[in-house]
Amino acid sequence: MKVFHTISGLRDDLVRDRTQGLRIGFVPTMGNLHEGHLALLQQAKKTNDIVVCSIFVNALQFGLNEDWDKYPRTYQSDCEKLRDAGCDYLFHPDDTEMYPNGLDTQSRVICPTMTDVLCGASRPGHFEGVTTVVSKLFNIVQPDEAIFGIKDYQQLAVIRRMVEDLCLPIHISAGPIHREVDGLAMSSRNRYITEDERPLVTVLKDNLDWIAGEIKDGNKEFSALETIATQRIAEAGFVVDYMTCTNSKTLNLAAYDDENITVLGAIFTQSARLIDNVSLVNN
Repeated sequence: MKVFHTISGLRDDLVRDRTQGLRIGFVPTMGNLHEGHLALLQQAKKTNDIVVCSIFVNALQFGLNEDWDKYPRTYQSDCEKLRDAGCDYLFHPDDTEMYPNGLDTQSRVICPTMTDVLCGASRPGHFEGVTTVVSKLFNIVQPDEAIFGIKDYQQLAVIRRMVEDLCLPIHISAGPIHREVDGLAMSSRNRYITEDERPLVTVLKDNLDWIAGEIKDGNKEFSALETIATQRIAEAGFVVDYMTCTNSKTLNLAAYDDENITVLGAIFTQSARLIDNVSLVNN
């Protein structure tokens, strides 16, 4: 695995690869890699000749009271995992390389739809940071395909819309959610969950599954289902950020005649914010 810390170094090698007609896949990450990330890499290897992975903890997508400073940075172990998984190139820039003129004057990429609801409502400016850094990474790597996990469903939908709006020649693929044995979606933030909370946090997935099951059985009283699930999660001791039934593509509130529905939920534990989702169709 080749490691690049500069844009020019990575681009030089990628130019040679493209000249040889090689197809390039890309998996962007913020590091602290787990099996879910590595599964995205393996998915990329199946459809591409060269796989690029990036590790960059993007300050632009963190709010004032969020955990950028304490976000786990595990670069050495991440490198070992990527080498073992067969990653070809790792791009690991610092803040100056990615934002040479500073964050305050950085040009922004704004997606005006789907970004002020769900996670966007509770994390103002988050998706502007995501779309800006992802567009920069896309311009640097210029991949044929980029793979994102379905766990961050809203992020996936926003990036697909950005790529469509900006006419970028990149295919966006979705990787399935990887889960712990008890069903908890794998996340870098799971380490913040306390021992007392850990057996209880599956209440989020349990209620997403329950709502999806009700909808499959013909119950389209979306608001009522959301209210019941919210009450159940609150009774388990957690604060619900949102529990919402949406149109899978637009993330608008689900309508009675929608066929493709995704149920999304987010909860707060004492020290973590957990997200998860269940779709009634394949994405």
